[in-house]
Amino acid sequence: MKDTPLRNPPLDLTALMAMDQAQAGRLLHQIREATLAGERPPVAPRPLIAESWRRMLRLGLDPDRPTGGDTALEPDELEHRRRTSSLGEALHMITASLGGIIDTSLQIMVVSDPEGRVLWREGSLGVLRHASGIRLEEGAAWSERITGTNAIGTALVLGRPVRVHSAEHFAHALHTWTCAAAPVHDPRDGRLLGVIDVSGPARGFHPTTLALVSSVARIAESEMRERHARDLDRLRSVATPIICRLGGRALAVDTRGWTAAVTGMAPVDRLPLPKSLRAGLVWQPSLGMCMVEPLPGGWLIQVRDQPEPPLSEPASRVVLDLSRPRRWSVAVSGSAGSWTQELTPRHAELLYVLAVHRDGRSAAQLAADVFGDPTRTVTVRAEMSRVRRHLSGVLAHRPYRFSEEVEVEVVGPADPELLLPHSTAPAVLAARRPPYP
Repeated sequence: MKDTPLRNPPLDLTALMAMDQAQAGRLLHQIREATLAGERPPVAPRPLIAESWRRMLRLGLDPDRPTGGDTALEPDELEHRRRTSSLGEALHMITASLGGIIDTSLQIMVVSDPEGRVLWREGSLGVLRHASGIRLEEGAAWSERITGTNAIGTALVLGRPVRVHSAEHFAHALHTWTCAAAPVHDPRDGRLLGVIDVSGPARGFHPTTLALVSSVARIAESEMRERHARDLDRLRSVATPIICRLGGRALAVDTRGWTAAVTGMAPVDRLPLPKSLRAGLVWQPSLGMCMVEPLPGGWLIQVRDQPEPPLSEPASRVVLDLSRPRRWSVAVSGSAGSWTQELTPRHAELLYVLAVHRDGRSAAQLAADVFGDPTRTVTVRAEMSRVRRHLSGVLAHRPYRFSEEVEVEVVGPADPELLLPHSTAPAVLAARRPPYP
């Protein structure tokens, strides 16, 4: 395929999809075969497709190689990427929005990360099996470098919505498929988070699907923006009374460093945080030595203006209060003060299990502890993501556990039989039998 542009007018994809399926398929194959051979096709391919094909040829990609990559992510790595993806916050909205639009008997919804790795997918069992045949499954790689021209990978390269139809795919295995994908960016800093994609057999694909997927991507960005604002407001309501009592410089930031409240210093939009931030004394390049304390959904950072740090670090303490019927709470205290968060019944169950098992529990173990079903890991991960949003400073993961430096106390009812009385979690049912843990 030559790098010089072809002189005939480019293909009109909307008109093509309105053609008879067999006729459209033959035309696309003629365009592809002629263009890749460096010959003049009957109609020029769309510019974005022609540019993608050139990238594939420069990479030396084989159109007959398997799609989706030779190796999928290991389960632990897939779980880690799901847990740390901001798209997980909008997953329910994405699924609900597209589930009511697409024909789930013919199409599959896919959400990928910025590398083109499939994190989530949804569709009927029949279409999921069909998708697995082309390796459009969790953990598989759908970047252009691995799978060739496709909506997920090409949208990541171009940074804009893309539809790839039938033989426009570089890989032969995808010529019976059509896919439409739109990238999603973090509304806070513009960072690329991944792609929302709808794929299915070419014969059942509607021309408006790309516009619908693009709209859902924009709605996802809007929801993440609103969620971020709400989270900062909640953090600010807890942090403001605390930092007002402090002397010197201090600020409250969320888990990504976005500022919710500040005192004694000029406000900044965001404070760069190390990936492994923990409570205690921490050197912060822009501020110097700081004392870090956990807050619900973030951190309290006090700048230490004295030349020498104290000889010891204050230990954080967590009290899980399950003594009152249906009024369960968790209290976190440290050198700067304390705060209390009321708990839902499910979060009370999860924190109770983690308080008892200080060595930690995997998602499967927590699913067995709470639901009696170790396969319900998706539900557990979603609930633990919500818990860690408020307790990120004292909860660790991989496995889920309270941080080693945190002292944890469980305050239960006087009668063990009254522990979370409405709970049917196996771990709680076992704990109601004396001796009380």
